[in-house]
Amino acid sequence: MTAVIRETSRSVRVPLGPRAYPIVALAALAVGVSGIVVGQFDPDPYLDPLNVTVSEFAVADRGGVTEAAMAVVALGSLALLAGLRSVGAPVRGMPERLLLVWSGALLVAAAIPTSPFGEDLTLAAQIHRYVSIAAFVSLPVAGALLVPRLARDATWKPVARTVEWVTLAGGLGVLAITYVALPGERVLIGLVERALLGAEVALLAVLAVWLLRVAWSGSVLKFPTYHRFIAS
Repeated sequence: MTAVIRETSRSVRVPLGPRAYPIVALAALAVGVSGIVVGQFDPDPYLDPLNVTVSEFAVADRGGVTEAAMAVVALGSLALLAGLRSVGAPVRGMPERLLLVWSGALLVAAAIPTSPFGEDLTLAAQIHRYVSIAAFVSLPVAGALLVPRLARDATWKPVARTVEWVTLAGGLGVLAITYVALPGERVLIGLVERALLGAEVALLAVLAVWLLRVAWSGSVLKFPTYHRFIAS
């Protein structure tokens, strides 16, 4: 009597819940970035966007558009993470934790403003500074950890190179803003910070767009099926 087991696979269409995550994430990123851009035109006209950070613009933004936009981006990032997990993307472990750090730090930075430009840093402003640093650093590191994982995953391999390039841009942005904030004496810190934020939002957008493709393709969830044949 011989038993032969053959393994096949079957695809299960992704439920509507996971398919909604990338749409929510992309919509939040679009709304958040638009709000940050709009917030640049409303504050004190004497503030120079090339030499003043987004946070310092936010303090001068009486309507709170910039803070609200930052919070929307953070919530969109959480939706992205939930979507990645729901389709089995290789984000478990440290990349997942770093994405949570990015989202949480961004929410705290939105809730606790920095000091107005030219004034001494208060305790709240110092908290804002450190959580902003955590946000800036965590996302490029998460991207760097994701690249080899994506490259080994058949579903995510096509986007691995793009993630690598935008992660590299974010890493260079972190180095640049570290230089201008310390020995560079804030020269063009506004420009450098906006470039860094652009690279980091691009990383989120790339992952969200591919998540949209994966979730709506209906072929991401594959479960093994075993057939047993009995022969005498």
